[in-house]
Amino acid sequence: MLSVSQYLDLVLDSVHELPPMELPIADVNGCVLAQDIYARWPLPSFDNSSMDGYAVIANDLVGASESTPVTLPVIDDIPAGFKSLETLQSGQAIRIMTGAPMPAGADSVIPVESTDGGSETVQIRAAIDCGSCIRLEGEDVKAGDLVLTKGTFIGPRQIALIAAVGYGVILVIPRPRVAVLATGSELVEPGTELQFGLISDSNSFLITATANESGAVAYRLPPAQDDEDTLIEILEDQVHRADLIVTTGGVSMGAYDPVKSAFLKLGTAQFHKVAMQPGMPQGFGSVGSVGEPAIPIITLPGNPVSAYISFETFIRPAIRKMRGLTQLQRPQLAATLKGELRSPMNKVQFARARFVEGGQVEPVGTGQGSHVLGGLAQADALIVIPVGVDSIANGDQVQVIDVRGELS
Repeated sequence: MLSVSQYLDLVLDSVHELPPMELPIADVNGCVLAQDIYARWPLPSFDNSSMDGYAVIANDLVGASESTPVTLPVIDDIPAGFKSLETLQSGQAIRIMTGAPMPAGADSVIPVESTDGGSETVQIRAAIDCGSCIRLEGEDVKAGDLVLTKGTFIGPRQIALIAAVGYGVILVIPRPRVAVLATGSELVEPGTELQFGLISDSNSFLITATANESGAVAYRLPPAQDDEDTLIEILEDQVHRADLIVTTGGVSMGAYDPVKSAFLKLGTAQFHKVAMQPGMPQGFGSVGSVGEPAIPIITLPGNPVSAYISFETFIRPAIRKMRGLTQLQRPQLAATLKGELRSPMNKVQFARARFVEGGQVEPVGTGQGSHVLGGLAQADALIVIPVGVDSIANGDQVQVIDVRGELS
């Protein structure tokens, strides 16, 4: 039986960072930069007003106040996106909108709130310092600056910067396409009236949603019957569409496991027992057509909690490696147990729990069985009970994996 860390190393060795590709910036959210980004122009790219108001010469407003306003003629209007052809002279004002280029001759902007808002003439009721309310060219970023480095995770804020400095298409490590397939002749689509012995498929929805949360572009396939030829046909079709195939079910030590035989006919496969609870039976390998690159495939146990815990432990790190990220696993943090737990001495247990006040976590659900979906739905934490520990008492310190949301 392999340890969790031993099996994780095997899985990670079986996947690789995806090759870079050029994508429009509308499609790069969640990707990793595969190039350095240098500013093609400064930010701002010209001196502009930070306020709606009037472009003026500050010396013209010395002594201006509510009781002694300064009145100036307004010689032009500058909306955002337009440039004035006028050169401001002493004793004049130009009405200007936020973001509009500063006119020649002006050295300041007086906010409209400090004026009467006039269009032919304007009464100005406050003095200002030279340079007030102006965003200077290059004060944020200078032309040629390195603004983002290769390997940076791209989120909404990074996309805004990339767009602002002049890029519409960039080189990135793409998000992996993940095909998710639940196997088992007992599975039917949700919403189908159940006959005795059948089960509504939940695994494929669980794993597809979790894979998307982990940064993949995941898509669900309909449940597959326990038939070797059917599985081979499905897998051969996905080889041309996916970067990773994830299946659930068919990896136990039972007598009828067409998943294993289908894998072995299409490529390589390893099946192991891992010292963890839930999720002991695991498998991975690769499948592919002759003359084409092999696609990694990872198969998870069929019990839903086992599938989820196995995904968090093995597949999330694999997807993050494929995305070009360096932090592959969720961090563990210390918490205090509220309640009691028992665990097998020879396995790591991942116990479902939820955070409560005071830095505590408490077990959820009616038990820690691998089929208990009700408890899983209540959980936002996994308590990690290491090998060699058979019980944890109320008030003991425990290590916890926070599963609330995705890592950046």
